[in-house]
Amino acid sequence: MKHKKIVFVCTGNTCRSPMAEAALKEELRKRKIRWYSVSSAGLRAKDGAPMSENSRRALQEAGIPVSETFASRRLTPKILSEAYAVVCMTEEQARLLAPAPNVTCMYALAGRDIPDPYGQGTDVYRATLRAIAECMPSVIRGLDIKNEK
Repeated sequence: MKHKKIVFVCTGNTCRSPMAEAALKEELRKRKIRWYSVSSAGLRAKDGAPMSENSRRALQEAGIPVSETFASRRLTPKILSEAYAVVCMTEEQARLLAPAPNVTCMYALAGRDIPDPYGQGTDVYRATLRAIAECMPSVIRGLDIKNEK
């Protein structure tokens, strides 16, 4: 069976979307859900940039595994078309990708946008990760993520 691709999208793919990617991977691991691959991309990302140090630190402090090989990438039409679901951090970002049928946002799935912590202190990144993690059960329900038979 082919894995369904879920892609989290933010602006630069160095802060929010990599944290959401890591948080969902960890949640799926805990729930023993397979058949999904989770990645991230940015609307204005520079290909190959590292994850922000504050994002990495927040994930490590939360005990969520961090990919040592993470590199930012720009969202492309190919990534968009191959995805089962593209989850934007804000409603505004999702509107930019309309009318793609597989695009949604954290607000639609979990009732909240995830503001950009870029350039702020570690505490803001920790709070951002907490907000993302709190959304994951709603994301899993909203995207109908479950083990395939």
